[in-house]
Amino acid sequence: MEYFIELFLGGLTRGSIYALIALGYTMVYGIIQLINFAHGEIYMIGAFVAYIVCGVLTIYGFHGVSILIIAGLLAIVYSCAYGYTLEKVAYRPLRNAPRLAPLISAIGMSIFLQNYVLLAQTSDFLPFPSLIPNFAFMEPIAHIIGSPELVILVTTLVTMILLTLLIRYTKIGKAMRATQQDMSMARLVGINVDRVISMTFVIGSALAAIGGVLVASYIGQVNFYIGFIAGVKAFTAAVLGGIGSVPGAVIGGLVLGLTESFAAGYISSDYEDVFAFGLLVLILILRPSGIMGRTTKQKV
Repeated sequence: MEYFIELFLGGLTRGSIYALIALGYTMVYGIIQLINFAHGEIYMIGAFVAYIVCGVLTIYGFHGVSILIIAGLLAIVYSCAYGYTLEKVAYRPLRNAPRLAPLISAIGMSIFLQNYVLLAQTSDFLPFPSLIPNFAFMEPIAHIIGSPELVILVTTLVTMILLTLLIRYTKIGKAMRATQQDMSMARLVGINVDRVISMTFVIGSALAAIGGVLVASYIGQVNFYIGFIAGVKAFTAAVLGGIGSVPGAVIGGLVLGLTESFAAGYISSDYEDVFAFGLLVLILILRPSGIMGRTTKQKV
C-alpha cells in the first residue's frame, strides 16, 4: 500500500507540473485558437534564468529558500517579457492570416529559442542547485513523499487557486472570458482585445516559468532541450483534458502524470511514454474533444 501511495503522490507531483504548463497552451488556444509550440521554450528559459540568478546569489552569500524565491520571481518577470514579445513579434502580425501561418510561426519561434539558448549557454546539462530544504515535520513520511514534492504540490495548488480567482473575479479575467466567447462582440463592447491576448501570453508564460523553476530544482539539472520534452507532455495533457478548457488542462495533466507514474512503477519506466500516449489515443477515440472539451459544430 505504501508503494501505491508513493506512486500516487509522485504522479500528482509530475501531473501538477504538466498542468501548470498545459494551462499556457489551453489559455492561448481558447482565445485565438493557436497552438503555441514555443510555450515549452518559455518554460526552459525560465529554468535557465533561475539557474543564472541562483549562481549569482550564491556568490553573494544568499541562502537556499531566499535564493529560490528571488530566482523564481526574476524567472517569472523574464519569461513574461519573452511571452509578451513573442506575441507581439511572431503572432500579432499574423492575426488575420490563414491558421497555418501562425502555426508555422510558432514552430519557427520554438526552434529559434532552442538554438538561441544553445548558442548563448551550452549544449551540456548544467547542475541546478538543490534549494528546497528537508523539513523536519516531513521526516515520518519522508519515505513516501519528500520536501521538494510537497513544495511543488503546494505551489501548484496555490498558483491554480490564484489563476481561478483571477479568471472568475478580476476585470482582466472577465475580459478574457468575453474574448474567448466572441472576439468581435468583445471589441464592440469596448474590450481591448489586443491587450487581453497579450495578457494571456504573459500569464501563461508566468505559469511556465514557475513550472521551469520547480522542475529544475527538483530534478537538479537544466538543458536547452528540456522545453521540448515538457512542452510535448504538457500539450498532450491539454489535448487530453480538452484543449481550450482551463479545468481540462488541470485534469489532463494529473491524469497524464498518474498514468506515467503507475506505468513506471508497476511495469517499466521504459514504457511510461507508451502508456501515456496510449491513454491519449484511447480517450480521443472515445471522446475526440477531450475529457472536459466541448464538441463544436463546424460551420459550412
